[in-house]
Amino acid sequence: MYQENVTLCGASAYEQKYYFNPDFATLPPSVQDELQVMCVLFTEDVGGILLLEFDEEGSLQFKVESLEADAMFDEIGSVLKIKQIRREKEELLESLETYYRVFCMGEEMEDF
Repeated sequence: MYQENVTLCGASAYEQKYYFNPDFATLPPSVQDELQVMCVLFTEDVGGILLLEFDEEGSLQFKVESLEADAMFDEIGSVLKIKQIRREKEELLESLETYYRVFCMGEEMEDF
């Protein structure tokens, strides 16, 4: 269905905005809310822009960007925060990957 990375959601400390891809509107509202809180808190803590994207294999990737002139962006903090999120939200992230592989890529559950 998709040929390149697909953005699930993201947040920007610069614009103070959150984005959720409407292609994933079938996710339960509680999951959508948890993603929003996770992304917004990340950008509040370390700054910059955070995007959660599915790659070609269906794995969820954390993509972090910052403006070159942003002296307040915490690059080391962003790496540590992503590790923390991956550890604390492991079940959620794995469920999202399974959802994407089944409903967007058309894989069978037996393939896991």
